[in-house]
Amino acid sequence: MLEIFRIGFTLYALLQNRGNPGQFMQQRLILDTNIFLYDPQAMETFSQSELLIPLEVIEEIDKFKHEASETGRNARRFALLVDALRRQGSLKNGIGIGKGCSLRIVSNNYGESGAVSGGASEALLRLALQLRQDTALPEPVIVTKNVNLRVKADALGLPAQDYEPLAEHAAENLYGWRRLSLPAPEMATLQNGGALDFQGRGLNPNEYVFAQEKGVKKNAICARMDFEGNQLWPLLDSEKLLCGIRSLNIEQSFSIDALCDPNISLVTLSGKAGTGKTLLAIAAGLQQIFGDNCYQGLLIFRPTMPVSRDLGYLPGEINEKMRPWMQPVFDALEFIRGKDRKNPVRVLPNDLMNCPELSIEPLTYIRGRSIPNQFIIIDEAQNLTPLEVKTVVTRVGAGSKVVLTGDPEQIDTPYLDARSNGFSCLIERFIHSPLSAHVTLLKGERSELAETAASLL
Repeated sequence: MLEIFRIGFTLYALLQNRGNPGQFMQQRLILDTNIFLYDPQAMETFSQSELLIPLEVIEEIDKFKHEASETGRNARRFALLVDALRRQGSLKNGIGIGKGCSLRIVSNNYGESGAVSGGASEALLRLALQLRQDTALPEPVIVTKNVNLRVKADALGLPAQDYEPLAEHAAENLYGWRRLSLPAPEMATLQNGGALDFQGRGLNPNEYVFAQEKGVKKNAICARMDFEGNQLWPLLDSEKLLCGIRSLNIEQSFSIDALCDPNISLVTLSGKAGTGKTLLAIAAGLQQIFGDNCYQGLLIFRPTMPVSRDLGYLPGEINEKMRPWMQPVFDALEFIRGKDRKNPVRVLPNDLMNCPELSIEPLTYIRGRSIPNQFIIIDEAQNLTPLEVKTVVTRVGAGSKVVLTGDPEQIDTPYLDARSNGFSCLIERFIHSPLSAHVTLLKGERSELAETAASLL
C-alpha cells in the first residue's frame, strides 16, 4: 500500500503543468536503459527538455521485471509510472510531464514484422544520428551511465553525458568539518567555554570546525555547531579515551565526539583506508556499552561483497561462513582488546568474543527487524545501494544509534560509483539534519606504508 501511494504521489508530480509537447525544445535528451534501472524516477530530475526513449529501451527494461533485486524493483516501478502516463495521452506523440519537459517513446526502429532491430545501445546511436539531421532543432544528447556507449557516441561525433542526479549539490560541504580563521575576541570566547552566534554563516547542524586565530596559527580550538545550526560551541573533552584508544588527529577528535554524543542518532564516517573509521566506531560502541552502560549491545553488520573473485560456497555453520567476511572486524576487536589491557582502568571483559552484548552479523537478513537500545555499526556502507541504506536506517529502534563507515572511492558493487552509492546519498540527504553528524577523515594512521600506498596507488 505504501509503495502504491509513493508511485501515485510521483505520478501527480510528473503530471503537473503538462501541456503541448512541442513547446519543450530547449534540449533533446535520449535516455538509456541503465538510467531507469538505477533511478526509475529519473524523469523528474530533468527540466526544459524533450525526453526521448527508444522502444528498444522499454524492451530491455522489461527483461529485468521478474528479478527480486533492486534492479527488478526499479524496472517494475518504471513500468507502472510510464503506464500511468500512457493514460494521459499518446506516448508516440509526446506527453508533458512537468518542469517544462515532455516524454516521447520513439519506435522508428520497428520494421513491418514488429521485431526490434538491434539492441538498445545501437538504437540510441541510430536515433541520435537521425535526429541531428534536422538542424533547425537542438542537437540531441545521449544520456547514459554506460561508459562504452559514451565513447561510441563520441567516435560518431554525437554528444553524450553521464546521468548525475546529485550534481546540483556538488558545492555542498560534505566533509562534515572545515577550517576557519576567527578574530581574537571570538577565539577567546570559545577558549573560555562560551558559544558564538554563527547563524547565517553557512554552517550545518552538528558541523565541526577547526578554528584558528587570524595571524596566530598556534592558537587553535575544535568546535561544533549546535543541533539547530545557530551557535558554535567548543569541544572541551577532545582527549576522551575509548577502551584505551585516543584520537591521533583533529578528524578523529571530531569523530569521537559525534560517536559519543547521545543526542546524535546517525553518524557517518568516510575516508580512505587506514584513517580509523571502523576502529573508532567499534571502540566507541564498546566503551558506551561496557564502560558507560548507554546501550544494551553492539551490533556490527557488514555487506558480503568480495574484493576480487568470489571463493564460492563456504562450508560450515553461519558463524563459520561469515568468518572470512568479518575478519576485518575481528582484527579491530583484537587491536582494541590489546589497547584496553594496557589501560589502567580496563573496560572490556576477558571473554569479549563470547559476550552476548557483541553480535557480528551479515547485512542480508536485516529487513523486517526492529533494533532498539543498540549501538549499530554498518561497515563498508559504500557498497550499499540507496534502497539498502534506507532499509538499514529504518530498522533503527528507540534508544539506538547507527554508525555507517565507508570509503566512496572503494566500491566493489556493479553499477554504483562514488556519488550514486547509498552511503554518499545518505550523507547528502542528512547534511542538514540535527539528528546526524558526518566526518570525513583525511589522514591515515594505520602505518606510514599504508598511508603512502593509499595516496600513491
